Amino acid sequence: MLRIDDISYSIAGRPLFEHASASIPTGHKVGLVGPNGAGKTTLFRILRGELNVDSGSFSLPSRARIGGVAQEAAGTGTSVLDTVLEADKERASLMIEAETATDPHRIAEVHARLADIDAWSAEARAATILRGLGFSTEDQARPTSDYSGGWRMRVALAGVLFSQPDLLLLDEPTNYLDLEGALWLESYLARYPHTVIVISHDRDLLNRAVGHILHLEDKKLTLYTGGYDTFARTRAEKRALQAAEAKKQDARRAHLQSFVDRFRAKASKAVQAQARVKMLAKMEPITAPEEAKLHRFSFPQPEQLSPPIVLLDGVSIGYETRTVLHRLNLRIDQDDRIALLGRNGQGKSTLSKLLAERLEPMEGRVTRSSRLRIGYFAQHQVDELELDETPLDHVRRLRPDEAPPKLRARLAGFGLMADQAETKVKSLSGGQKARLSLLLATIDAPHLLILDEPTNHLDIESREALTEALNEYTGAVVLVSHDMHLLNLVADRLWLVADGAVHPYHDDLDSYRKLLLQGEEPKHTPQPSPKAAVKRVSRDEILEMRSEVRKGEDRIEKLTTMLEKLDAIMADPATYDDAVASEKWGRKHAEATEAMARAEALWLQALERLEKAEKA
Repeated sequence: MLRIDDISYSIAGRPLFEHASASIPTGHKVGLVGPNGAGKTTLFRILRGELNVDSGSFSLPSRARIGGVAQEAAGTGTSVLDTVLEADKERASLMIEAETATDPHRIAEVHARLADIDAWSAEARAATILRGLGFSTEDQARPTSDYSGGWRMRVALAGVLFSQPDLLLLDEPTNYLDLEGALWLESYLARYPHTVIVISHDRDLLNRAVGHILHLEDKKLTLYTGGYDTFARTRAEKRALQAAEAKKQDARRAHLQSFVDRFRAKASKAVQAQARVKMLAKMEPITAPEEAKLHRFSFPQPEQLSPPIVLLDGVSIGYETRTVLHRLNLRIDQDDRIALLGRNGQGKSTLSKLLAERLEPMEGRVTRSSRLRIGYFAQHQVDELELDETPLDHVRRLRPDEAPPKLRARLAGFGLMADQAETKVKSLSGGQKARLSLLLATIDAPHLLILDEPTNHLDIESREALTEALNEYTGAVVLVSHDMHLLNLVADRLWLVADGAVHPYHDDLDSYRKLLLQGEEPKHTPQPSPKAAVKRVSRDEILEMRSEVRKGEDRIEKLTTMLEKLDAIMADPATYDDAVASEKWGRKHAEATEAMARAEALWLQALERLEKAEKA
């Protein structure tokens, strides 16, 4: 069991932990969550022994090994597979000793220990982990120096998973994984034989891979049972109860203070007044919880263009002499929300670069609307910001004629407030840099927004805000992400990038996830022949059907709000004590309920028509 006992720790006089305690039983899988800057990574450093607490202590079973991905694997001539095998220090040491030892008794001990730790299957286990993280058999034989920093981070992650420490500490492990790697890791962690604590903003991972949530807030640690969604509900109920208790206490305090103020000077009431003064002094304050700060993303909205905005006709793309994708025939309209699926290396980023005009076609024709504006966000762009400039400098470069208040308003619309606007980029957090990059990508109100892993470094609240902004956005969105929660809520079309081609994927994301976890390759349905395409429902008709579906959704949303208001009115004692008012509002509620049933039926009919048309 990991026991954290009454720890306190401060950085430069700022307390991160004050008498924080938690107990995590052996073998538990725990998600560590909390606001950015609360001290989650610092807690990991304390557990690894890199920092000493001001007071308190933590304890683990004797000889327990603690492991985590502190940094990427070095770029050396050692192969990827051998680098992972070397991560198990005990096995590597014993293997060397088995070849050099001369004492028969020691040789026997070494071989017995090697058998105990299953050393002879190590290569197969390491290869399985590397395959799950995206390395083919050929890739595993290449030296680590052949790989970029992101891929070497995967090597380092594979190494710590292979060494199987008793306490595994992972800090945002999916930030450098694609969707397939993230799904594999989620499944692997759920089966991991020892204790895991993972810092993650990936909601699906926190729902599927862990059974408890350790929440760091207000310098304290609280352990909740269940995944993230259960934690969120439990915490919301707890906050509501705390707010109600605080309100009740405020009323009680006001009543006591009123009595003291009225009767303190009266001799006949002096004793009672003094008693109430003591009661006030003893009353432990209940503080109403502050609402979580949710910085919205304010995307400027583009004007409407005639469809299609992008058309690919027989397009092949690649690099120099290597063709990655062949003979693509694709169409994008302004109301499309497209998620690109496919294993790493199949060409998702290559297609994104083509659509963003960062890559020219090798053959075929790309037709774009003459007034088309394109916004492009890729993970590497966060690293290309000018480190010695401020966010204000970056925006001013793109809008030199705008007044400073307007520039600051743009930054505030992406959660970069006054303090961050004047801070050099090198001093900003990863999330703040990502917000700045998103602002720069959308500043021109693009008709087509291409996002390649936009959620890296964003916390859960920011991801929810991004989801909301994308759903309100009136331009087309092409999305590559390992965040299944985001894909589920934003994408209404799925394109599978595989085997040098791009085709619609007609199953849903849950089916795609199951196939990947079963080790099967997702398949696409063949593209219709040109003759079949002529018989399909026209694009204009589909656009009209989508508009009808959205109108239905708007109507349901308005009726839902109306019913909530009517429920509140009818729950008011003043209403049900008044027969006339009760009858009036009851009639309105019945009308609204009937209207809701009609609206839902019409919406479902419109949705069915649209789905049939899109599959035709």
